[in-house]
Amino acid sequence: QLRLVESAGGLVQPGGSLKLSCAAPGFTLDYYAMAWFRQAPGKEREGVASISSSGGTTNYADSVKGRFTISRNYAKNTVYLQMNNLQVEDTALYYCAAELASRLGYYNAPLGETDFGNWGQGTQVTVSS
Repeated sequence: QLRLVESAGGLVQPGGSLKLSCAAPGFTLDYYAMAWFRQAPGKEREGVASISSSGGTTNYADSVKGRFTISRNYAKNTVYLQMNNLQVEDTALYYCAAELASRLGYYNAPLGETDFGNWGQGTQVTVSS
């Protein structure tokens, strides 16, 4: 069973930056499309950013476009979410997710929750002054 491990989140002031990482000990992520989702209190989980297995396609929620960047390092078997200009409304539990490219398509980067079958435990990001 694929186990996804997110790095620790944290408390950031508005306008600040934070970088999350996601690894899968014992598994290679090369053949997986990867994504970050988040869930704020009282709200449904939403897709934030995704990247295809090939790495050539990325997809972002409108609310984070221009501020967040998803990337992957195949040598380190790790996926990242660089978050800049963080706002209070970005406060949420952030989840890493993965799904086989054989199911999604090698060049596809979907953002639907039902597209992904492997999930991390989540890491808290709080934006507050």
